[in-house]
Amino acid sequence: MTYNFDTIVDRRNTNCIKYDALEHIFGVDDILPLWVADTDFEVPDFILDAIKGRAEHPVLGYTFRGDEHYEAIQGWMERRHNWKVDRNWITSSPGVVAGLTLAINALTKPGDKIVVQPPVYFPFFDSVKGTNRVLVENPLKKENGRFHFDMEDLKAKVDEDTKMIILSNPHNPGGTAWTRDELEELGNFCVEHDIIIISDEIHQDLAFSGHVHTPMASISEKIAQQTIICTAASKTFNIAGLATSIVIIPNRRYKVAYEKELHVAHLDMGNIFGILALEAAYTKGDDWTDQMMDYVEENYNYLEQFISERIPQLKVMKPEATFLVWIDFSALGFNDKELMEFLLQKAKVGLSDGPRFGVGGEFHARINIGCPKSVLEEGLKRIEKAVNEL
Repeated sequence: MTYNFDTIVDRRNTNCIKYDALEHIFGVDDILPLWVADTDFEVPDFILDAIKGRAEHPVLGYTFRGDEHYEAIQGWMERRHNWKVDRNWITSSPGVVAGLTLAINALTKPGDKIVVQPPVYFPFFDSVKGTNRVLVENPLKKENGRFHFDMEDLKAKVDEDTKMIILSNPHNPGGTAWTRDELEELGNFCVEHDIIIISDEIHQDLAFSGHVHTPMASISEKIAQQTIICTAASKTFNIAGLATSIVIIPNRRYKVAYEKELHVAHLDMGNIFGILALEAAYTKGDDWTDQMMDYVEENYNYLEQFISERIPQLKVMKPEATFLVWIDFSALGFNDKELMEFLLQKAKVGLSDGPRFGVGGEFHARINIGCPKSVLEEGLKRIEKAVNEL
């Protein structure tokens, strides 16, 4: 079956954060939103059919995850990521950030140091600071248009109070699909220093051609025993509103501690539609995912050529994964506040503000290209027009 990703879906007046919260987020609502990391693609029919079928039953009571749930996850991980996951490793959370925050509470204590690698998905900072842990920043290095781990900086900053590191794999906002060698070096260092790795792998399915996603826990047994993976089908299949995520913990002691936090908060039950959507996605979604990523990659190629030919003042970090693109606007000469005002007031586009991602985010913004090409084209033309009027 051939899927159509060109369809324009009107998401307004559905309590959609991307569109209906513009006034609250940006202070204006007359902009083209290309910011928050969900796509504008229609949810595939096999997921909607599963939800509609269950909704026909007149009772929506308490539920649990059956064998089909675990088998769907195991099958997807093995087919898509060459990783055999033991059923006993699999647990859950309402969302990836909820999962990593529960893991912080379960496995560290207030005052412990946790490493975060900016520029990076900004809720990581909130999860560390909000649980009264000490944030240690290990900024990524930018070399040859790509992010790299700064291992020397990490070695200089780690001490006996450093208990955990939060990894974005693949990386948000840079789109870096960390190689096996890169992850192995980082993982072995963490094993040596008894640092727990929380690996946010929500963008796991979104690698571009020529690149692969490597699950951190798939590299070796010793690294697996030091790793907690938080992931979901939500980015891939545009089902974030169903609040259903996966946490994979090979270390039994860590899993017991994590699930204690999960049970105490009464967050372990899940919701009927989210569970069914995940099962449908991971049993029937291979072809849809391949076609969606082909489309996203075509969108990126269009963006790269457009900016190179028509807005050469901007610099683009070529993503290896995700539907997110990191753009350097520094040549325009704005400070960070002026840049956002320019994008909102002059270009009339809403992008994610670079400084929110921490050190290295200055003079940058993140654009979401997980949308119909016509929407992306309109956004880029607006930016071009505004730049030309400077």
